Amino acid sequence: MAEPHIAQKSPYAVELAQAIIGGAAVGFEKPAVLRRHHKGSEFAPVKFGVAKAEKLWLCGCKHTRNPPFCDGTHKTL
Repeated sequence: MAEPHIAQKSPYAVELAQAIIGGAAVGFEKPAVLRRHHKGSEFAPVKFGVAKAEKLWLCGCKHTRNPPFCDGTHKTL
């Protein structure tokens, strides 16, 4: 497996409303919907739903075991 690009060693704090979100491609620092660099690679966008408006912490290091959410793995990198 290719090593994902670490965009930052901290999570992205985002306020989201109820929606289905196309997440960032695992391995790239900008959302896949903007860059499309995941095409032809083993990385793919992560889609997730939000049931209510809330603040979420999305992974910035691309090493989480719970994509697209931060699980603190960046603290060990």
